[in-house]
Amino acid sequence: MRARPHRLDRLPEQYFTALLARVAAAAALDGEPLADLGRGNPDLPPPPHVVEALAAAARRSDLHGYAPFAGLPALKEAIAARYRTVYGVEVDPAREVAVLPGSKTGLMEFAQVCVEHGETIVLPDPGYPDYRSAVALAAAQQAALPLLADGRPDWDAAPRSAAALYLNYPSNPIAACAPEGVFEEAIAWAQRAGAWVLHDFAYGDLVFDGRRPASFLVADGAREVGFELFSMSKSYGMAGWRLGFVVGNAEVVARVEELQNHQFAGIFMPVQEAGIAALIGPQDTVEDRRALYQARRDRALAALAGHEARGEGTFFVWFRLPEGLTPEQLLEEHRVAVAPGEGFGAQGRGWARLSLATPDDRLDLGLERLSVALKSGPAP
Repeated sequence: MRARPHRLDRLPEQYFTALLARVAAAAALDGEPLADLGRGNPDLPPPPHVVEALAAAARRSDLHGYAPFAGLPALKEAIAARYRTVYGVEVDPAREVAVLPGSKTGLMEFAQVCVEHGETIVLPDPGYPDYRSAVALAAAQQAALPLLADGRPDWDAAPRSAAALYLNYPSNPIAACAPEGVFEEAIAWAQRAGAWVLHDFAYGDLVFDGRRPASFLVADGAREVGFELFSMSKSYGMAGWRLGFVVGNAEVVARVEELQNHQFAGIFMPVQEAGIAALIGPQDTVEDRRALYQARRDRALAALAGHEARGEGTFFVWFRLPEGLTPEQLLEEHRVAVAPGEGFGAQGRGWARLSLATPDDRLDLGLERLSVALKSGPAP
């Protein structure tokens, strides 16, 4: 038998797979029902008209063959229309939009099409754990970019040269929206460092307290150094449908499409038709979804008062744990699961991420248990 390929050995432990396994093991033990606030799995369904569009398209006999590898032109035009209407950004749908089987695929593809073996990719710390998987699959080197208290990168700690930078606002896990001027700062750093920038915009529409969604592509020079990932998962509750987009630099878009021509045989056309319905149809459910998460955020901040809790956007709240109280203790002793902060980077040690993407009764039960645990502190 041949040896295991080195590329697999480079992969880190899949953070969420391990987290789900620990939570499942705890849930199987005797005791009170477990309140799982650890996983960011959207609990709200897609809009009814989007589900109907999928069903209608699936009944068409002509939509079950191979889809165009580059995606339906009408779908690219729909994402361009949404960028124009919602974010104030003009993009060429033929040259500056690529269709993805989920935006997580784009995270992996970016590293493969923009970075050579051994080059450096800069990742936010704390940041989404699967960015590290992209670095490993590209056989690249990783450098951390610490995030300051307001969510702004500490540019003084960034390497002077690198091949690429991952940026993410609203940010998972720290739930910070883009500080003023941060995109311009990222572009200036990228120009000095000779780097590409990927802005992970998965939570772009989930912003609170009167904030407006802020696309990286609005900033002058953004398209010269990078692009943005847009996901249908969070704005439209289509997480399991696996549909997303690369939007921005035409050269990188072409590279992504070239790679996908070899890796995939297109995305199921009824899913693409449903995506069109979501993007150009009624948008009231996007606001309803945002408002519900904001109401849940408000309850979470109240329960976590005094623990530096933050929730400017996304469907997460980031908070500091008292000295000596760990996520493992919360799980085992208080029957509430949160995502340990250290899994998101060294800067996350002593913090935890709480998910608002859970039914209200489960959220309220978890917040009640958290409030008790935080007041009582660690067990002696």
